[in-house]
Amino acid sequence: MTSTDPSDFINQQHQRALAEMPFADTTDQADCDRGFIAALEPGVVKTADGKVVWDADSWGFLDGSCPASVHPSLWRQSGLNVRQGLYEVTAGIYQIRGLDLSQMTLVEGKTGVIVIDPLVSAETAAAGLKLYREHRGDKQVTGLIYTHSHIDHFGGALGVTTNEDVDAGKLPVIAPAGFLEHAVAENVYAGTAMTRRAAYMYGAVLPRGPKGTVGSGLGQTNSLGTFTLIAPTLDITHTGQEETVDGVRIVFQITPGTEAPSEMNFFFPDHRALCMAENATHTLHNLLTLRGALVRDPHVWSQYLTESINLFARDSDVVFASHHWPTWGTDRLVEFMSLQRDLYAYLHDQTLRRLNQGYVGSEIAEMIELPPAIAAAWHTHGYYGSVSHNVKAIYQRYMGWFDGNPAHLWEHPPVESATRHVEFMGGADEVLRKARVAYDAGDYRWVAQVVNYVIFADPTNEAAKTLQASTFEQLGYGAENAPWRNFYLMGAYELRNGNVGTPTAATSPTMLAALTVEQVFDAISLRLDGPKAWHETAVSDWHFTDEKRVRRLELRNGVLVHYDRPDSANLPAAEVTFTLTRATLIGVLLGGQDLPTALKSRAITIDGDAQSFVRLTTLFDEPDPNFAIVTP
Repeated sequence: MTSTDPSDFINQQHQRALAEMPFADTTDQADCDRGFIAALEPGVVKTADGKVVWDADSWGFLDGSCPASVHPSLWRQSGLNVRQGLYEVTAGIYQIRGLDLSQMTLVEGKTGVIVIDPLVSAETAAAGLKLYREHRGDKQVTGLIYTHSHIDHFGGALGVTTNEDVDAGKLPVIAPAGFLEHAVAENVYAGTAMTRRAAYMYGAVLPRGPKGTVGSGLGQTNSLGTFTLIAPTLDITHTGQEETVDGVRIVFQITPGTEAPSEMNFFFPDHRALCMAENATHTLHNLLTLRGALVRDPHVWSQYLTESINLFARDSDVVFASHHWPTWGTDRLVEFMSLQRDLYAYLHDQTLRRLNQGYVGSEIAEMIELPPAIAAAWHTHGYYGSVSHNVKAIYQRYMGWFDGNPAHLWEHPPVESATRHVEFMGGADEVLRKARVAYDAGDYRWVAQVVNYVIFADPTNEAAKTLQASTFEQLGYGAENAPWRNFYLMGAYELRNGNVGTPTAATSPTMLAALTVEQVFDAISLRLDGPKAWHETAVSDWHFTDEKRVRRLELRNGVLVHYDRPDSANLPAAEVTFTLTRATLIGVLLGGQDLPTALKSRAITIDGDAQSFVRLTTLFDEPDPNFAIVTP
């Protein structure tokens, strides 16, 4: 179905932006191009069987002039993000940019090269490393560093090295303390829902073009190759910890609770170069990503940025991150980091000020304006996070979902609420008549709200879905924030074309392989149908031969309780005991491995009442990776 054209209201908004924003400042363009060595030609990465996992050339339309259907500030940001290839940051430090959502950094050592953040997919990471080697020599990988626990910073690990080389001690894999726990938990516990919403956030199935996705603000989009993970072999546990890798000195700063629950910055004193992970990039970042996550702490974030400035910035000639482009010159990079610090601190402090005056999150989000000096910097603009949803995230962090008004304490859920709204407003036809008047007046926010009632009251109302799709398109065209644009346009796309589901998997075999026994049972407990299991009980022991321990699993009151069985405790006897390895547990319970086959091969042995376990398996359901979002 055909999308709408930008309205006069959106055109006028964009003309105001062109007049008010400092488009004559081309410093970022110069920084983005500085150090360019070579591009990947053609800019396409494929799997061994020919599947395209990355197509940088598909963004070629961004070389043109800004169309009316894209906010000019977002068009500018996307035009910078799309530039791809191998770049020199400073002598001995290089970056692969524009070949995935994130950037991969390569630091030359005495005998080889250290890889920092190997992109999202093994295929793009391998292509980036190959491009580097074509111009800098066939150097072996002598170190692998993960800056933090998000998949775009470790997913391509097996594209640059192997488990065999790591196990043989040929290179360390370095990560901040807690990395593995957080990396795995985020992608397993709520992975299905996060991945479904990520399809909206990154617009993976949207057409690429002026009326489709133009990127994500932080990068263009995520690649669609093979997600992998190699477990760290060296944890960074404290700020000031210094390690030498292949002759390269690195001083670390741990920053938990900033952009990720496990994250770190680090300084190369002999290069006068500072890596800021994802804590200082060329955008206002997310405090609560729209795909869903734990709310981040802007107060702690700003404090760690102050610490970074005082520890490293004034001794640095260049600062770079795992997204966007570097900033050169000590004075410039100190000011860049200071403005980033001030940005998060201001949002935090002013939200709390207003919160304590009795305003709620949605009100505060409309009230806060950034100070002129912060707003004037391109890198503080909301291309990825936004002032609006970050302020609401801060409110949520401190006050939760409830705004204190008893009228909001026990509202009807969406469908029941929508049905009542539509009836009170005079029926669907009357709601749509009034909504079209509001649409013609450019009040798209209100149209989206009231037409949503009609759709949730009657998802077969095609007139409502068509009007809502057009409304979402106008809101998307007007958004400076890339995830907002993608969310709106994905909503319109599904209203016009039907549910497209989730284009990427929530987990991968190497991700599952990193789960601990505790995390496997946690993940299984999240699938238990509680009401169905109210009156069921079961006690089983799981003997892990590779870890030489026994995990007790108890089902009671619709809850799976699990713990390491103490030898001395006076516990009831288990109905059944399973003997196996952690890998077999993962394969059978989460990886799709066939239980009868595992029993036949004696990968699992059973002592006791096997039927108690069979009965237990009937109490679980499966997550739905294709749940509806813009319809009930």
